[in-house]
Amino acid sequence: MSGLELTRMLKRDDEYEDLAVIMLTARAEEHDKVTGLEGGADDYVTKPFSPRELVARIKAVLRRAGSSDSEIVVTGQIELDAAAHRVSVGDREVHLGPTEYRLLEYLMTHANRVYSRNQLLDRVWGANVYVEERTVDVHVRRLRKVLTEYGVERYIQTVRGSGYRFSILDG
Repeated sequence: MSGLELTRMLKRDDEYEDLAVIMLTARAEEHDKVTGLEGGADDYVTKPFSPRELVARIKAVLRRAGSSDSEIVVTGQIELDAAAHRVSVGDREVHLGPTEYRLLEYLMTHANRVYSRNQLLDRVWGANVYVEERTVDVHVRRLRKVLTEYGVERYIQTVRGSGYRFSILDG
């Protein structure tokens, strides 16, 4: 498949829609550039190219991608600062393990949506990690245990037969 087809396919997939794409191609016509950018590419570099220019363009795309999302997420009483890798409730810092942090971060940034164990495994642990589905249950239990100390464990909700969600509304 062409790079344009691949880019369009990735941008339609919820898991990859935020993926930064730079097209590197010999097609230098204006029509090709416009089609590539409208097809979802974040930048379009034609051959021949300077390696320094390519590196500068990659850095620029990454800056834009990083600045589009707020680095601080506040939902209910929980504040998550992605840049500092800190979670707090009120003025108290919450100490989480790395997996519990990633799980909380994912659920908070996708609040009110239910995710199955398999979806959470793919999105939090990674698509190429092979662990049991029940691993999610163990880490949800650990996350709730820590959040119980701050009175916000109810934000991590079990949706029977479906999975888990983060919501400040009662389940």
